[in-house]
Amino acid sequence: MPVSIRAATPGDLPAVLTLLREARLPTDGVPEHFGRFLVAEDAGRIIGCAGLEIYPDADRRAALLRSVAVNPARRGEDLGQRLTRAALDRARADGVTEVALLTTTAQDFFTRFGFAPVPRETVNPALHASSEFQGACCETAVTMRLHLAPPAPGEIWPAAGAPAAGRDSRGG
Repeated sequence: MPVSIRAATPGDLPAVLTLLREARLPTDGVPEHFGRFLVAEDAGRIIGCAGLEIYPDADRRAALLRSVAVNPARRGEDLGQRLTRAALDRARADGVTEVALLTTTAQDFFTRFGFAPVPRETVNPALHASSEFQGACCETAVTMRLHLAPPAPGEIWPAAGAPAAGRDSRGG
């Protein structure tokens, strides 16, 4: 059975927290925002995850991309790319126009998606309410930002487990 990328369910939370701890990524704020997490699942096992925290403000919607992690035994299978693409597709479909992230180790990875390093104070101020900006992620982390175009008219986020618009379930 191929690996599926799907919306996380409450029952996935313990496995995701374990995966994040093993990857030495912050877990602060994960339970509160778990409704916007995605997981990679293979034969009933959670082998990867990515999360979004969406912060609406007066002019636009901003999101924090966080907790992109893959089981070390499954690295090299493009799961991190698939999870990141799916999270960005979901953010875009939700009307998000700015996605930011903090990273200490994966700047080159996120550059592939169009993220660029920016001074921390230049991201949408609404994001500064996140636990990652409040200290869960260290001060030396690189802040990166991506501006998203709005979805095309009629484009919607697919149901959980369905491929994102314009892409098959393999992230192609």
